[in-house]
Amino acid sequence: MSAHPTDRGLRPDAVSAWFAEHIDGASGPLTFAQIAGGRSNLTYLVQNDSGARWVLRRAPLGMGDSRSHDVLREAGVLTRLAPTPVPVPAVAGRTSDDAITGAPFYVMEHIDGVVLRDPAAVESAVTPPRRRAFAASLVSRLADLHAVDPRDVGWGELAERDDYLSRQLGRWHANWAADRVRVLDDIGRAHDRLRELVPAQTSARIVHGDYRIDNCVYGPDGSIRAVLDWELTTVGDPLADLGQLLTYWAEPDDEVRALQNPPTLAPGFPTREELIGMYVAAAPSTDVSRLDFHVAYNWWKVACIVENVYTRMARGAMGASDRPPASFAAQAERIAAEAWRLTREL
Repeated sequence: MSAHPTDRGLRPDAVSAWFAEHIDGASGPLTFAQIAGGRSNLTYLVQNDSGARWVLRRAPLGMGDSRSHDVLREAGVLTRLAPTPVPVPAVAGRTSDDAITGAPFYVMEHIDGVVLRDPAAVESAVTPPRRRAFAASLVSRLADLHAVDPRDVGWGELAERDDYLSRQLGRWHANWAADRVRVLDDIGRAHDRLRELVPAQTSARIVHGDYRIDNCVYGPDGSIRAVLDWELTTVGDPLADLGQLLTYWAEPDDEVRALQNPPTLAPGFPTREELIGMYVAAAPSTDVSRLDFHVAYNWWKVACIVENVYTRMARGAMGASDRPPASFAAQAERIAAEAWRLTREL
């Protein structure tokens, strides 16, 4: 979707001037096109007439100073991970000056490749016999991330903490309770039960926070060229990432899905149980005996996220969308009900 000069998320003239001053190779006129969605941080493809390309990230509309959409923090995460085996885009520039386009933003390199956003993208890019290899690459990169010692990338102070789940439960519940247009009882009661059952933290590793197949850029050989969307990253229990991956990994016979049109509905992908086996093979010291808690927790977290999107849409704070607010309201209700069902079974 092209960004119009009156787009509330982007001011092309001001951003172009900033690029000319701060980004190497950004000479000549620039064009801007919004990349997919805009329900999380707004993401734009930026290109000049020589064909050079970059990606710009800024906070979504209607979010104020929410920590979960702190793009400058996300740029810092990418910089920390640059020397590690985890593939991430290089940061080309950043600014805290919200006078330029209405919010702080950062610019990263553009990575060529395919993003598997839905079954149609999978069908056009990956033949069924190759889809298992794409899944294996996804799991391997997650194990690579969890193998990085947080102390080696400047997160020693967080590595000493063992209260990740309690902090996350408190944070997401507070966000939901403080800003909403309705009350979903399933979110509240699932939170209360999860808090009663928080297991001991298995270890302290870097947690991506939104790890899924459509947050990666793939090469044609099935390798991951870049892992994207690091806005929720911190140090915590690595099983939370595995639980997140399983939450989003829909199978064809699932009655409830965390995403509206998940890419893994395309045939040829492994099952969730097979994903767990792949992860344990890549990280053999992992104890998955309490993985059920992390799956239930992630269904609850996704319910909070989708309900927040509905709240912003209901207030008219998000601009144009490909889906009406009622669609997000119904999605949040389904996910919250599934979170409560899974939580009751713990």
